[in-house]
Formats: sequence, C-alpha cells, structure tokens
Amino acid sequence: MKAPPRLLAYGCLLILLGALIAHITQTSGGTIVKDIRFSGSGGTTLSALLYIPSSATAESRAPGILAVHGCINSREAQSGFAIEFARRGYVVLALDQSGHGYSDPPAFANGFGGPHALAYLRSLDIVDTDNIGLEGHSMGGWAVLAAAAALPDGYRAMVLEGSSTGAPFAAEGTPTWPRNVAVVFSRFDEFAQTMWAVPDAQDVSDSAKLQTLFGTKTRIEPGRIYGEIETGSARILSDPPVTHPGDHLSRGAIGHPIDWFARTLQGGNGLPSHDQIWPAKELGTLIALIGFVVLLLGGFQSLLGTPRFRSLYTPQLSGAFERRNARWWTLAVASAAIPVATFYPLFALGESLLPPSRWLPQGITNQIMLWALGNGLIAALLGFSGRAKGTHQPAFRLEYLKISLATIGIGYTAVLLVGFFLQVDLRFWFVGLKALSPLQFEMALIYVVPFILYFVLALRGLHTGLSVAGDGPLRAYVSNGLILTGGFIAFLMAQYTSLFATGALLTPDEPLNTIVMIQFVPLLLIVSIISTFTFRRTGRALPGALICALFVTWYIVAGQATQSAV
Repeated sequence: MKAPPRLLAYGCLLILLGALIAHITQTSGGTIVKDIRFSGSGGTTLSALLYIPSSATAESRAPGILAVHGCINSREAQSGFAIEFARRGYVVLALDQSGHGYSDPPAFANGFGGPHALAYLRSLDIVDTDNIGLEGHSMGGWAVLAAAAALPDGYRAMVLEGSSTGAPFAAEGTPTWPRNVAVVFSRFDEFAQTMWAVPDAQDVSDSAKLQTLFGTKTRIEPGRIYGEIETGSARILSDPPVTHPGDHLSRGAIGHPIDWFARTLQGGNGLPSHDQIWPAKELGTLIALIGFVVLLLGGFQSLLGTPRFRSLYTPQLSGAFERRNARWWTLAVASAAIPVATFYPLFALGESLLPPSRWLPQGITNQIMLWALGNGLIAALLGFSGRAKGTHQPAFRLEYLKISLATIGIGYTAVLLVGFFLQVDLRFWFVGLKALSPLQFEMALIYVVPFILYFVLALRGLHTGLSVAGDGPLRAYVSNGLILTGGFIAFLMAQYTSLFATGALLTPDEPLNTIVMIQFVPLLLIVSIISTFTFRRTGRALPGALICALFVTWYIVAGQATQSAV
C-alpha cells in the first residue's frame, strides 16, 4: 500500500488551526497565560493556569479571582470564566484541584487545594489583595469555601456556580458567611438534592438550606440582592436555564459571575457581561480535537505505507454476515443495549470492590475498568456467536503493537507541542485531552492492561462478529458507530427528557455517573472511527483495539481524580 500522507497533513492543519484560534481567544487584549506550579500542603505541588491581563503590573495592581473546576475535571474546564474575567482586568488563577490535572494527590484533601491557591494568589505583586473574588463550579465551590474559611479576610466576594455551602464538604452558610455570595444554580442542575436538599433544581428558591444562607425564611427571589455589599452580607441567586455541566457552555451562567464581581470588586474595566468571546476558544479546541482523530488516522495510514509495516496491509474482503438479517439485528441491538444496562450496576460494583489504592488509585477509573472488563466478555460472546466462516483472525504479530505505539506517539507529540507552545489542550466542553503528568503516565501503564483486554474482546466481537460483506465505507462507519454509541445516546436522551420535563433524571441518585456517561458517546464514537478505519485496511481488529486502548487509557487517567497518594 502506498498513499500520499494527506490525512496526516489535514490532521496537523486542523490541530494547528484550532489551537491557534483557542490561543488567540484566551490571550485577547494582551492577556498572558502561564502554566505554573506552587506549594500545597505537606510538600505537595499544586498546578494552575495564571491569566494576567495587560493592565496588571506591580505599579498598578489588579483585582484577582481564584477560579476552581469541579470533580473529575481540570483547570482548563474553567477557561470560559477565566477568559472573560481576564478581559475585564482581573488576574485569574485557574486551579487544578488537589489530585486533579497536574496537582499532586490525594484528591478531596487539604481543602481541595483552595486555601493554598488563595494564599498564592494573594502573594502575587500584581494583585490588589483588597479586591479578590472566589469562583468555584460544583466541587470547586467547596474548594473556594475552604479558602474562605482558612483566610476569612483574604477575599471580598464569592460565586458558587452549581455548588453549595454545608456538610459534608464545606462549612454551613450563614447570613454573614461567606462574604458577598452569588449562587448560580441552573434550572436543570442534576445535583439539586446533593447541593441544596431539594428534589428539583427549579425549587431551589424554597431550599431551607439556601434560605439560611440568605437570612430569610421565605422563597428567594432570583435576581434580588439580599443583605448589603458594604457589610459583606450581600446574597443573590441566579438560575440560568441549563444543566450542571451546561454551566460551562452558557453565556448566562458565565455572565452572572461577571456581573457580581463588577458589583463587589473594584478595579475592573467595566466591560459589559454580554460581551463574551469564550465560545471561540471552545470552537478552536473542538477543531483541534477533531484534527487529533484525523491525525491518528493519517499517521496509521502513512505508517502502513512504509516498508516496515507494508505487510500488514490486508483490505477487509469478507464479513460475518452476507446481509443484515434478523440475527444480525438481534446481536446489534444487544451489543448496543447491554453496555447501558450494565453501566450503573457495574459502576456500583466497582465502587465497592475496587476502592482507590496504591496500584489502582483512581476511583472512577476503577469503576470504568470493571464495566469495561464485564462488557468486553459480553461483547466477545456476542461477536463469536455471530462470526461466520472466513472471518478467522491470524496470529498476533509484534508489528501490530509497534504500529499502534507509533500512531499514538504521533498524536501524543502533537498534544505536547500544542500544550507547551500555546497553553491549550484539545477539548470540547468537559471532554478534554491533555498530556499525562509523570505520575499519571505511571498509572496509565497499569490501567492500560485491562483496557487492552476490553478493546481486544469488544472490537474483535464487533468487527469479526457483526461485519457485513459488501458494506461500503459510509455504511460500515455508521453501523459500527451506532452499535457502540446508539444505546448510550438513546438512554441519555431519555434521561434528559425526563430532567427537562419533570426536574429529575430517570436515575436521580446517579447524577455524577450520568455525567460520566455523557463522555462515553464521543469516546466510543472516536473508537468506532479508528477501529473501522484500521480494520478496513488490515482485515484485523487488533491494531485498532491497541490504538483505542492506548488512547482511552490516556484520556481517562489524565482526566480523572487520583484519590490515593502514590
């Protein structure tokens, strides 16, 4: 096989274009974005992105804002907020919580890293320490509450975005603590019961817990200021019509904190809250993420054309089925439905059987791992039952591993370069791909083993058990994509139809795992594209399985919380 490296070039161009759009957006108006490290508790290291507006100097200090992401996320998730705050003249410290991103574990410890981050922000000679705001989304709200408790005179105002005061993770709110609080709690937030002890987010105004914070016993009126800014007792509630993770893609959810800090902090430039440019960064990083997938495909195809790997080129000629008959549809529907049906039960089993430990230190990764192993076995059984003559897979060859490592190496190099030179990762919304820290790389070497097993079983079952002879490229990609993602798409549509119609998910006790499930759709779509592409060129499921295992392990380990100190 010999083909021009067009896909490789297209992937590079898309990554470069998207990363440049993102970089230009986040540095608009002369803002400088720095990747920094500073000391946390007990000798640990905390990571953050520091956004420095052009107006902030030691001679002309600017107000500062500590911005903190939520659980199983990273500092880049706050970029919409950070970009807009920096454009308005605020120095912004976007923290990686302890055990998240590049901050040392354990997660959920030492005030989530909030107290040390606030102390660091206050130590900067370009920050006006009399005008500091705190903003945290979800668990990030508990981080800034911990900072406020540790340094009660170290800030002037706070925004709790999809978050709350109170046990078990924060001190109880009162009419005078924290100081000058804006609560932005979206109308369809999945965590209403967890945060404010109401079953429906639209009833948050009636939350006794929230009313205690506001110093009232009556229904809270959104948009009205309770208390006084001058005394630090001001409170305001905003309820944009989005979901909990939707806060990051909402002009309203980002605009309300802008307005609140304009009212409570001195020194901003007065740019109105409706003037927002962060969507351009989301578009840029999405283009770069798409380019990453194209780059992997192009890298694999280019490697396949080299003398070292040319012998692997064996186009798919046969299929497990001559046509899509009743048996094929039965197996396809089962393959799409079973992963969804087992999702919550296997996650619960993983939580009880595989708590974070030295060798498996990421709790949610452990849950995903158990789900993957269970569904890999099921997928293999379904695939083997549908496999027909002529779909036998040849023996393992070392070249399959080599070409898979080389393909991922091409993609990893691109992510490293973009992160180093332009300070952006590849993402859309809360689905983000970034380089592994040295500690995460060590963890990935352990986690990759079960994920290789899963993808080898699942993708062998898909491609040798459900392939259809004569399928053209489009039909093959669509068919495989729907088998891997269709069940999740259908279930999530039902989940959020229920949320928007009734105020509650179909599984109201599973808000976090439901949000985790959302990520399965783009990940498995990427898996279907990569595995179909490689299978159609090698007649073998193994190269795609290895590439997908390496990619998904990388994505998960870099993005999850590390609870156990390792």
